[in-house]
Amino acid sequence: MSTTPSHHHLQQLQRKKSVSDSDYDSDYDSDTTNSQNHHSADLTNSIFKSYFEHTNLHSSQPTQHDLTKIKSFLTSSSSGALSCLICLERIKTSDPTWSCTSLCYAVFHLICIQSWARQASDLSALRASTRLPISSDKAAESSTWNCPKCRSDYSRSEIPRNYLCFCGKVENPPSDPWILPHSCGEVCDRQLKNNCGHFCLLLCHPGPCPSCPKLVKTTCFCGKTTDVKRCGYKLFSCNNICNKSLDCGTHSCKQICHDGPCPPCNARGVYKCSCGRKVEERECCKREFRCENPCEKLLACGKHVCERGCHFGECGDCPLQGKRACPCGKRLYEGMACDIAVPLCGGTCDKMLSCGFHRCHERCHRGPCMETCRIVVTKLCRCGGMKKEVPCYQDLACERKCQRMRDCGRHACKRRCCDGDCPPCGEICGKRLRCNNHKCPAPCHRGACSPCPVMFTISCACGGAHFEVPCGTEMDQKPPKCRKSCGISPLCRHGSDSKPHKCHYGACPPCRLLCDEEYPCSHKCKLRCHGPRPPPNPDFILKPKKKKPNNPSESTPGSPCPPCPELVWRPCLGQHIGAERMMVCSNRTQFSCENLCGSPLSCGNHYCTKTCHALKSQSCEECHLPCEKERKPSCRHSCPLPCHPGDCPPCKVLVKRSCHCGSMVHVFECIYYNNLSEKEQTAARSCGGSCHRKLPNCTHLCPKICHPGQCPSPDKCTKKVTVRCQCQTLKKEMPCQEVQAAYHKAGSNPKDVSKSHFGLGLLPCNSGCKSKAQVVDQELHLRKSKDLEEKVPATEIHIPKRRKRRERLQETKKSSPLQKIAATMKWLLVTVTLVVALMAAAYFGYKGLMWLSDWMNEVEEQQRHIRRHPRI
Repeated sequence: MSTTPSHHHLQQLQRKKSVSDSDYDSDYDSDTTNSQNHHSADLTNSIFKSYFEHTNLHSSQPTQHDLTKIKSFLTSSSSGALSCLICLERIKTSDPTWSCTSLCYAVFHLICIQSWARQASDLSALRASTRLPISSDKAAESSTWNCPKCRSDYSRSEIPRNYLCFCGKVENPPSDPWILPHSCGEVCDRQLKNNCGHFCLLLCHPGPCPSCPKLVKTTCFCGKTTDVKRCGYKLFSCNNICNKSLDCGTHSCKQICHDGPCPPCNARGVYKCSCGRKVEERECCKREFRCENPCEKLLACGKHVCERGCHFGECGDCPLQGKRACPCGKRLYEGMACDIAVPLCGGTCDKMLSCGFHRCHERCHRGPCMETCRIVVTKLCRCGGMKKEVPCYQDLACERKCQRMRDCGRHACKRRCCDGDCPPCGEICGKRLRCNNHKCPAPCHRGACSPCPVMFTISCACGGAHFEVPCGTEMDQKPPKCRKSCGISPLCRHGSDSKPHKCHYGACPPCRLLCDEEYPCSHKCKLRCHGPRPPPNPDFILKPKKKKPNNPSESTPGSPCPPCPELVWRPCLGQHIGAERMMVCSNRTQFSCENLCGSPLSCGNHYCTKTCHALKSQSCEECHLPCEKERKPSCRHSCPLPCHPGDCPPCKVLVKRSCHCGSMVHVFECIYYNNLSEKEQTAARSCGGSCHRKLPNCTHLCPKICHPGQCPSPDKCTKKVTVRCQCQTLKKEMPCQEVQAAYHKAGSNPKDVSKSHFGLGLLPCNSGCKSKAQVVDQELHLRKSKDLEEKVPATEIHIPKRRKRRERLQETKKSSPLQKIAATMKWLLVTVTLVVALMAAAYFGYKGLMWLSDWMNEVEEQQRHIRRHPRI
C-alpha cells in the first residue's frame, strides 16, 4: 500500500517538469559527469596551488593570461579531445608523448614525432648534399627538422628518443589518474623567461611557464620611479615625461616614459651646411648636412680649386703635385708643375678591362678605357650544350630547356640553358593533407607534407567552456559540458515568467504556461502558450552540409491562436432587429434573414426592395424612377433628373411669352420668369414700342405704347382717312372718328368694312365721274387681249429639258473620219505587240527547259562515273 502514493507523487513531479529539464539536465545530473568535473577541478587546484600562494589569488580564479595554454590543455585532456597533429589520433593517457618547447607547445605521439623528425632531417641532408659540395655525413650532421605546427627548427641531435614528462625531469612518467596525464606530478622548476633567476612554481605542466610571480624592487624605464612589482612584469612605465638627454646633447626627450632608446631629436632650428654657404631650417637630428654646391676653395698650390663636394675641414694639398705618372701609369715624372699636363708615354695602355680577362690594346690615352670588351672569344653556354665565337662582353645562352628534376622530385627545371644549379621548385604542393579539409600551402617538396596547422576551437553554445583540437579531428569531438544558464531570451509573452534552463544546442524548450492572449473580440485564448520561439542554436555540426544553405537562423514563428470558440449573438446582414442567431465568435459567416432590406436608398425618397443583404459589401439597388418632387417655385415643367436627394435644380426651360401687342415674342428662363411679380412680368413682356394692334372700329393701329388689355378710346382715332366717291373719282381727307360717325349715321358698322373699302362711297358722285369710268373700262379690255396673244406662242414652242440634253450629247459624240482611222491603227498596234510577246516567251521557255534537261543529264553521268571509279 505504501508504493502507490509515492508512485503517484513521482508522476505529478514529472508532469510539472519542463521539457528543458528533461532534455538538457539529465546529462549534467549524472554521476559520471559530476565525478569528471570534480576530478578536473582537483587537478586545476593542485597544479595552480603554489602559483596562487605567491600571487595572493584564490584557487578558484585561474583567469590570468599566462595560464591560458595550461587551462586549454586541461580542458582538452579532461574531455578526451587531445589529438596528435601528425596522425590525427587521440592521445591516450598511457601513450608516450613529446611536446614542442619553442613556441606552440603542441603535444604529439613520440613515435609520430620521431618518424617525422627522421624524414625531415634526411630530406634536409639530401637537399644540402645536392646543392653544396659536402659529403653526405657532414650534410646529415648539419641537417635540421621542424616542429609540425610552429615550424621551429631543431637539430638532428634533438630528435626525441625517450618519453619524458613535460618538465623533462622524469623519464617514462607513470600514468596516475590523480595527476595530470604525461606529467611527473612534481614542481616544474624550469627556469622562467627573461632569465630572471627564478624557477617555475607550478606542478609539471604543458605549455609555457607563466610569468614570474615573485615581488622585486625595480625602476621604471626612465629610471626616476622605484616600485615593487612582480618579477614577470618588472618593466613598467611611470607615465611621466622621460627627460633623458638626446643624442644632440642639447635637448631632452619629451615622450612619456618608454622602453628602449629615445627617438631622434625633432626640435627644429637653423643650421649651416658643411661648407657654411647654405643655411636651412631643419630638425636637430638632421642638422649635419651637405649642400649640392662643390667646394671650389683655392688649394695650397694657388692654381687649382677643390673639386670635392661640400665637406668639413681643410681641402688638403693639390693632387697634381709631387710624383706624377702618365695615364697608363708606366712612366713617372718628378718635379713637374701642377698646372702642366702629363705627356702621354706612347706605349700600349694595357689596363685591365671590365671583363677581367683582357687588357686595353690602345695607346696610352687619357680618360676611361672602352666600356665593353669586343675581343672575339670562343664561349660555352651555361649548360655546356653550345660552343660559339662571340664578343667577350656578350653572354652566350642556348635555347635548350633543363630536364633535371628539382628538389621536390616531381617537377622538371625547364629553365633555359641551366648551369646545373636548378632553383627550388616554385610550384605549390597542393596535396590533400591528412585532415582532408585543406591542401598543403607550402612550396612543392619531397616527403610527407606538414600537418595541418589549423586548430579548431570547440565550445559550448554560449562559449563559456571551450578547447582546441587539430583540424581533422573536430568531427569526432563532443561539445564541452557547460553549467551556465541559457542566455537566449524567450520571445513569447511569458519571457519574464518562464523557467530558466541550462546552456544547450538546438532549440529552446517550449513555454508551458497558458497563452492568455487577448483576441480582437476581447476574449482570451485558453490554450497552452504557442507564441514565437527564439532562433535555435545551430546543432553541434562543425562542417555544414554542402547542399544545406548557410543562411542566418531566424526565429521560429509561433502558431497563431486558434479561432475564438466563444458563443455570441450575431445579427443578420441587414442588421434587422429580432433576426439575431447564436454563433461561434470566430465564425464570421454572414446570413440573410430573407426579409426585405428596407434601407433608404441614396435618393432619400424610396426604400430598398431587395432581400436582406450586406449593407457595406453589397450596396442597395439604385433608384431609376423619375423625380416626382414639386418644384419650387412651382412651374408646369417636371424635373429632368432621375430620383435624387435634396431639392430639384432650378428650372432652366425656356418659355416664350409674346408682348402685349403681339408684335414680338420674348424668351425667358422658367425660374427667372416665375420669380417675377405680376407687375414685373407685365413690364418684362412689354416690347417698349407702339402697340401695333388694330383698333376695333377702324383700320388704324393703336397709337399707345405696348400695353396689356383693350386699347383705350377706340372711337376717338385722329388719323387722316381718304374718303372717295363710289367711282373713286372724287376724294377728300377726313379724321377717322368723323368717318366712323358717318358710317354709324348711314346705319352700318365700321368693323364690317374692309380696309380697301374703308371710306369708299361716303362722298356723292358728280357729272364727270360717269365718262371717266367708261374710258377706263376700254383700256382694261385692250390690255387683257394683248396678254392672251403673247402667252399662246410660248406654250407652243416649249421643249422638255431631257430632250434638249439628249440632243446635246448626240452632237458631241459625232467624230471626224481621221479620228476613226487613228483609233483603228492604235488597236492594231496593241494586238501585234501582244502576239510578238507571247511568241518570244514561248521560244525562250522552250530553250530553258532544254538546257535544264541537258544539265541534269551531265550531273547524272558524273555521279555514275564517281560510283564506278571511287577515289583511293
